[in-house]
Amino acid sequence: MKAKPTVDSELELIHGAEPKLTIDDLCFAAANYLENRQVDDIRRAYHFAEAAHQEQKRRSGEPYITHPLAVAHVLAMMHMDHECIMAGLLHDVIEDTEVSREALAAEFSEEVALLVDGVSKLAKATFETKQHAQAESLRKMLLAMSEDIRVIIVKLADRLHNMRTLGHLGPEKRHRIAEETLDIYAPIAQRLGMNLMRCELEDLGFHVLYPLRYRVLANEVRKARGNRKEIVNQITESIQHRLEQEGLTADIQGREKNLYSLYTKMVRKKLPFSAVLDVYAFRIIVADVDSCYRILGVMHNLYKPVQSKFKDYIAIPKANGYQSLHTVLFGPYGVPVEVQIRSRDMDQMAEAGVAAHWLYKEGSNASGNLAHRLARQWLQGLLEMQKNSGDSIEFLENLRIDLFPEEIYVFTPTGKIMTLPRGATTVDFAYAVHSDVGNHCVAAKVGRQLVPLSTVLETGQSVEIITTNSSQPNAAWLNFVTTAKARTNIRHYLKRLRNDEAVLLGRRMLTKNLHAFSTNIDSLSRQRIDEVLAMFEVKSFNQLLESIGLGDRSALLIAQKLVNGHDHVGDVAQQPLLIAGTEGMVVSFGRCCHPIPGDPVHGFISAGRGIVVHQNNCKTTLNLRGQSEKWVDMAWAPDINRDFPVEILVHVKNQRGVLATIAAAISENNSNIDNVIVDERDSEYSDLRLMIGVLSRQHLANIIRRLRRIEMVERISRLKH
Repeated sequence: MKAKPTVDSELELIHGAEPKLTIDDLCFAAANYLENRQVDDIRRAYHFAEAAHQEQKRRSGEPYITHPLAVAHVLAMMHMDHECIMAGLLHDVIEDTEVSREALAAEFSEEVALLVDGVSKLAKATFETKQHAQAESLRKMLLAMSEDIRVIIVKLADRLHNMRTLGHLGPEKRHRIAEETLDIYAPIAQRLGMNLMRCELEDLGFHVLYPLRYRVLANEVRKARGNRKEIVNQITESIQHRLEQEGLTADIQGREKNLYSLYTKMVRKKLPFSAVLDVYAFRIIVADVDSCYRILGVMHNLYKPVQSKFKDYIAIPKANGYQSLHTVLFGPYGVPVEVQIRSRDMDQMAEAGVAAHWLYKEGSNASGNLAHRLARQWLQGLLEMQKNSGDSIEFLENLRIDLFPEEIYVFTPTGKIMTLPRGATTVDFAYAVHSDVGNHCVAAKVGRQLVPLSTVLETGQSVEIITTNSSQPNAAWLNFVTTAKARTNIRHYLKRLRNDEAVLLGRRMLTKNLHAFSTNIDSLSRQRIDEVLAMFEVKSFNQLLESIGLGDRSALLIAQKLVNGHDHVGDVAQQPLLIAGTEGMVVSFGRCCHPIPGDPVHGFISAGRGIVVHQNNCKTTLNLRGQSEKWVDMAWAPDINRDFPVEILVHVKNQRGVLATIAAAISENNSNIDNVIVDERDSEYSDLRLMIGVLSRQHLANIIRRLRRIEMVERISRLKH
């Protein structure tokens, strides 16, 4: 009977059997491009790591040093510099041994210590959940990466070897690591242009998460490869023959998608395997950029191009620095033929990405510098994102959004090219230009035509943003923006706005309670304020006011402490808090009773939300009446000039035009209908539930009187849920 394949044996099929490496193997690989003294430093780092991990074993039972040695070998095969390889050898010593960062810096260099510390996780004991620990560790690593991009290259090499040797872990942990790899690390590798690394990480993750689908797809690809051999050879010979006729030389390669890319394409487009593999793909590698465009002309002359399937990533590189010409042709027998044309430097860039930078001795290669420059821009965006993110979980969510949708290319009015993810709107474009432009945008022009801010952009469009100093972000924008930068900036602005409103409300609430002690804020001594701040462990008086406005602290308790714990309290209830409906996000109105000016009201202090205003007779709040310290007496300000929603029920006869007649009557009385629900009672009568905007109870009474004069209206009542 045939033995069932193990996880380890199947992983070996993807990347080959894991070699038993020695330090001599590593030094031999490094000696191909590094100086002798640098190889000696690598050997010294190995012996240091070996001593630090001496008592430790891997799950497989092997000495732990085999893992950092394999990570360093991956880095050496990528031709990374000697400090990066040393960091690969030492990457776990801070996290898993007693060696400190300072000791590493003293033994080797500050640069090596920075790389190792950047890759090291944070202590999980300081976090509530594993998710928080993972998010904060990733955030720490990405911030370290902004100082030295080699941090992420070491981390990717570490993750690659861990994925190659997942077989010894339990199923749950295997799946968690594979999922994290596909969600975060493979997209980061793609974002940095490291295609070879991305492909292997994706295929390894795919195999662990969906082993059966992986085996079936791998078998089908092997069968199809033999069946397609004849036509692949025919197309290759045709291309080679035409290039020789034109006096051009190039390296022609058949190209295959990795299994995970095939799988995701089948799932995304709901295609069968035969339809996905019906495309024949080739890569043509030439000496220089000029030859790329010449060969493009030859290919379009050999086979007819498919309209709208040509992309020039040389003139407009992808966000990760990738450059190539892409075209799709009608090949022999009508089969589609995908062709990528690129120079050797571009090919090196496409496979190694930012890691290709270290392959050039002087670092003067244009492609290498381009990838590095674009990676730096992305890292600056990450820094801005983390400053505006509320916590590590929000940062991780925004990072996932950023990694990594298909791009579109649009133009500013001056002709500058902006790269955005597919599905981006004019608001995303505004924030891509500058955070201040996004925060103050009011309208947009696409192709000189005014469009809504929610308009989705397409490649080739010219976009102009119109701003005013008085405008500010709207919470509704979060429903349609797609970029992490836009989402983070909008949330940050709204949070800051809410905090400012909370400070103003907190000041009003504290002032109201201080009146009960016959004093006010201006009369308080600085010394007493500082004592109370220390007592509640807050840094500033505004922070204390903010916590009152958000409902996190009792205004009465704070007032008592500020007047030296005085227990004599005047009649606070005689001083209601005035509201006008313009207080912003820290004062909201109960949807259960929809209070409007003129209704007797009181406010319930809700932690984190501020004050929720209810009618005095609201039944929803009956069970909360016992919490006397949570209630605030409130009254309406005398001059209110805004609409408040209120729901009315209109019982009508079923006649043609009844809804239009009612809508016209409401409009005559300077009100708008926000929502209508029609409930047909029987063939003769229906109930219309109308949500309308009114200024006050008097305004509502006028509307109801007008509606009662309509012949088709039987009765009207105000709804309270």
